[in-house]
Amino acid sequence: MSVKYAVVGAGRQGVAAAYDMAAFGDASEILLIDADQAAAKKSADHVNALLGKPIASPFEADAGDPDGMRSALGGVASFVSCVPYHLNPGLTDVAIGVRSCMCDLGGNTAVVREQLARHADAEAAGISVVPDCGMGPGLNVSLATYVMSLVDEPEEVYIWDGGLPQNPKPPWNFQLTFHIGGLTNEYYGNAYFLRDGKITEVPPFSDVEELQFPEPIGTLEAAVTSGGLSTAPWTFEGKLERLENKTLRYPGHWAQFKAFAQLGLMDLEPVRVGDARIVPRDVLHALLEPRITAPDIRDVAVMRVKCIGEKDGVAAEAAVELIDYYDDKTGFTAMQRLTGWHASIVAILAAEGRIDRGAVPVELAVPGRVMAGEVRRRGFALKERISLLE
Repeated sequence: MSVKYAVVGAGRQGVAAAYDMAAFGDASEILLIDADQAAAKKSADHVNALLGKPIASPFEADAGDPDGMRSALGGVASFVSCVPYHLNPGLTDVAIGVRSCMCDLGGNTAVVREQLARHADAEAAGISVVPDCGMGPGLNVSLATYVMSLVDEPEEVYIWDGGLPQNPKPPWNFQLTFHIGGLTNEYYGNAYFLRDGKITEVPPFSDVEELQFPEPIGTLEAAVTSGGLSTAPWTFEGKLERLENKTLRYPGHWAQFKAFAQLGLMDLEPVRVGDARIVPRDVLHALLEPRITAPDIRDVAVMRVKCIGEKDGVAAEAAVELIDYYDDKTGFTAMQRLTGWHASIVAILAAEGRIDRGAVPVELAVPGRVMAGEVRRRGFALKERISLLE
């Protein structure tokens, strides 16, 4: 079966998703759709150069223009949205109208719920819509379902993940590998976990802990950020006693950014400065982005998931760990690979009819064992262990 795919938003994550669909999705054609024709062409050229064949082509269209999107996506079996999350409900409507499967990089649980409310319409159209794919939420949640499958009775699940520079430079020791709005969105608003089997709100920057990883990574700090679990806490409420997700950074990061938040620099309500009204977060973005952005990114992405439960009637702990580095061969960052490729996997499986039709939460879309197999098929070193707890 030869499939026509598309990517809406031809930036960093989009080009990685397009490459993976071309390499693993039995693709006949891949459209890279962007309001910036030059950006779309650059990404298409990159994919074609990597694969040595003209499979990707640029298409100029604005993701916020429904008519333009319907024209662009007509005849596409499955596409990935890599545009800001507020555009995804509109793209969901377009996907239903043109009967194209869709997944996206999400980023806001309230928006995801709006999309999931279109389940009946998507099911009637015969398509799958899977919001909140990517690294986290996305792959982290998929690996959580995988690690849960390694025991007979899962009870507690803990997730730690993050993207980091390989060579951190003070004072930030951090490098931006995705849109800065996504970063500050994670650092603003409460997270939702399961504790004692119930939905619990937890503030960002809380519960800081140190974890050890193989050298050269070493010691990392983990803290609570928002949105990393998507809708999983509600899906597993009453089934798990505990479900938590924390973001990994180099030591000192959380103290810095908590101070920014306490100062009000992440707030969205305008404040008066002289004769002007200014959104504090816009100021933070303008000042911070140039200092944590570099033209040459060499990063590492780290993910660890642990499940405590019972196996063969005995208390047990299962864990998986994935560490990935910037890839010299493709020029993709680890963040691009884990983000774009997870979304691509979902898009491919949807095109193949291996995901239920309708609007499906990411934690239910792909069985954990299937996702683990796809991750390994792409050459990721997914390490796992199961230990009996005496």
